[in-house]
Amino acid sequence: MTYDTIIENIGQFILPKAADHPLKGEDMKRLEIRENAAIATKNGKVEWIGTHVDAQRMETENRVDAEGKVVSPGLVDPHTHLVFGGSREEELALKQAGVPYLEILKRGGGILSTVKATREASEETLFAKSKQSLKRIASYGVTTLEAKSGYGLNRETELKQLRVVKRLKKTTVLDLVSTFLGPHAIPPESKEDPEAFLQEMIAMLPHIKEEELAEFTDVFCETGVFTIDQAKRFMEASMANGLTPKIHADEIDPLGGTELACQTGAISADHLVAASDEGMTALALSDTVAVLLPGTTFYLGKDHYANARGMIDRGASVALATDFNPGSCVTENLQLVMSLAALKLKMTPEEIWNAVTVNAAHAIGKGTSAGVLAPGRKADIVVWDVPNYKYIPYHYGVNHAMLVMKAGEVIWKRGDADVFSIPETGRVDSV
Repeated sequence: MTYDTIIENIGQFILPKAADHPLKGEDMKRLEIRENAAIATKNGKVEWIGTHVDAQRMETENRVDAEGKVVSPGLVDPHTHLVFGGSREEELALKQAGVPYLEILKRGGGILSTVKATREASEETLFAKSKQSLKRIASYGVTTLEAKSGYGLNRETELKQLRVVKRLKKTTVLDLVSTFLGPHAIPPESKEDPEAFLQEMIAMLPHIKEEELAEFTDVFCETGVFTIDQAKRFMEASMANGLTPKIHADEIDPLGGTELACQTGAISADHLVAASDEGMTALALSDTVAVLLPGTTFYLGKDHYANARGMIDRGASVALATDFNPGSCVTENLQLVMSLAALKLKMTPEEIWNAVTVNAAHAIGKGTSAGVLAPGRKADIVVWDVPNYKYIPYHYGVNHAMLVMKAGEVIWKRGDADVFSIPETGRVDSV
């Protein structure tokens, strides 16, 4: 057989374990690392994994020398707010000056600023802006990600955001999943009747399902936003309409959103900075993935991070994500989040790699197609310019990716001006 591509001379090959369910507890501490390895692809999928020596005897259209570097599956980012209008850099100085967030809101800033910009932006403008963000995301080694709505807070704009994601899914090489986060906040025009707004968002669910605009739904359950009862009703309505629920839970106050996620069978519960002991125990007894967002805690200047150690040591499943958004975590860099997970969440390198690959894939329903490299699986591969797999969490703030492949094709190579500028032959001689 002649393979499409062989990547050989791999110093360390990171091979997270394929599983029907997300890795939990002790299993998160286990990570297979093969040395002096090689991988062969055919028709966009992994065809063979073996040794560098054996690869020398095999025929291929394209032979890539990994130069003794690290190779891993493409990373998975299971929580982003990809599609939004405008930006909020003017607020940073206000925050530094100690201006409270509520005062920023009164001045027309905060999430209301993004809602206004997103409502005013055309679908074409949002598409172009989001595509640029996707290029940056891919350059950091991410090949699969989730994209939420949530900056429309009305029917028209929420659907506009979801249409942008659907269009991106058809026109970009990355794998995207779409999440409807209509109940992200209460818009000013609904402050007197938040229940009516929630019902408006629930009424959108049949249309979203029929038009295939989202696979998941999400709701922000927090003090001053939506209550446990409201979140539960939205999640149950989502399931009744064939959509899988997620939840923004226990970010500030321990309201019980983590427990609710487990009770309803939500695929993930996200943030969880204030998750209770009972909530963490519930996670351990369920298949709900705890998606932790340390970049948000860092950007907001807070000292209290999610208790990843308590979750993992109890036996829960943990994933990591950027929470890329214009207000509370303005970064597309999942590698930076890996460093924060080591420094602030006290996660081990093995746990971190599992959290950004196999577990992150399960958190967005991609557990059988992303986050793992094995024969028959999609050839989403990253070559890293690092000496070993522990180095990325250690050396923070830079991009360690050398080459990113999606379904066997090079979509980014260090030095390329355009992330999606795939060589005409699909070949590179070395990295």
